[in-house]
Amino acid sequence: MTAAAIVNEIQSALQGYSGKWTEKKGLWEFSAVIAERKVFLSKKKITYSMKFRIDDVLKTVKFSEMLAEAGSGLSTGGDFDNDFSSGFGFKKETYNTIGGARQGSIEEQSTLFGKDYTYQFRYEEIREKVQAAVQNAGYQFVYQILPVK
Repeated sequence: MTAAAIVNEIQSALQGYSGKWTEKKGLWEFSAVIAERKVFLSKKKITYSMKFRIDDVLKTVKFSEMLAEAGSGLSTGGDFDNDFSSGFGFKKETYNTIGGARQGSIEEQSTLFGKDYTYQFRYEEIREKVQAAVQNAGYQFVYQILPVK
């Protein structure tokens, strides 16, 4: 099976997910906003992204995923006693899966963000679909830390 055919298989497997596909120098990326909050004049969102690169010589597909939170707009400050602040702000945090593949619901990460996002998203579901497509093509699925080079 060719690299183009494997990409088509992976894209077909993820057809039910709304997101954006990009490719740059053989590195494919799928990203989707999985949670978003808009309050007054501020906006915060959590984005899931996964990347993969196909190595035809070694017959492997290197795969990685991560979460990123970004926000912008006017903030209302924090707890009055401890963290009184206001004004324009921007914050971006990234959480990757350095220790290996994550299991369970991404909703567990909401406590790290300190927000009350309401959504349900499962990492393993996307990873398993990609892995199945790769293995059905006769390639080895290799999970690694971003970036996939």
